[in-house]
Amino acid sequence: MTEPIVELRHVTAGYAGRPVVADVNCRIMPGEFVGLVGPSGAGKTTLLRALLGMVDVYEGEVLVDDQQVNGRRRPSIGYVPQLETIDWQFPVTVDEVVMLGRATSSGPWPWPRASDRRDARELLEQLGIAELAGKHIRALSGGQQQRVFLARALIRNPRLLLLDEPTSGVDIKTRDDIMHLLVDLNRTGVTVIVSTHEINALAAHLPRVLCINGGVVADGHPRDVFTPEILRRTFGGEMVVVRQGTLTLVADRPHLFDEFDEDGLPDGSPEAAADARA
Repeated sequence: MTEPIVELRHVTAGYAGRPVVADVNCRIMPGEFVGLVGPSGAGKTTLLRALLGMVDVYEGEVLVDDQQVNGRRRPSIGYVPQLETIDWQFPVTVDEVVMLGRATSSGPWPWPRASDRRDARELLEQLGIAELAGKHIRALSGGQQQRVFLARALIRNPRLLLLDEPTSGVDIKTRDDIMHLLVDLNRTGVTVIVSTHEINALAAHLPRVLCINGGVVADGHPRDVFTPEILRRTFGGEMVVVRQGTLTLVADRPHLFDEFDEDGLPDGSPEAAADARA
């Protein structure tokens, strides 16, 4: 049998003595594409950082490639952090950002080799941003910045790629482009784990989702875990789930106006009240 590339065994983890997630059990097999979804503060980033050996693990075991992860032993993983955690004023170009990913993967030399620069150029071409190599990262759009940091992660040739909110702050087309890019990358054999608030993007692209809120609320295919009950337990609010064929859509339940008057105005709205007085 194929061994999991990621395994969490009864993991409780957090920061400075305060657990963020508790008793998490999960196995992810090589080549899977898995999404983590949940509200802010639910523990999605904490789980990603646990795989990197960057949080305190109070109980349980975190294994990557059957090796236990801890603060001293961190596996070679491609990691794309949240864009808002990056200092955009740091004077660095696109090409230099990508080379930072090479620093721990290309051997003992403190300078890029010709092969490193060639690999970086090929990655930037594949991601459609080769013409931006000499630009400062702060001059790029959100979607372009995401591609740069994806290139930085991929230059390490990782078997496992972690992305924290890769579609945050980008427009709908860029979000779709990024998700399709990750699907194509996954088809080459790279295991991908992505955290996001974009429930519908996960439903459209991913075969497996973990709903997170202090632990694993549900784990499975979007059509199985995106139900009103599970989403209520995950997000603490009511949501509407619409299914049409293989398509699953999730939307907030309207709270202000549930009924409409004879003129099509929401009951209770200022417009309806004014219309009634007239």
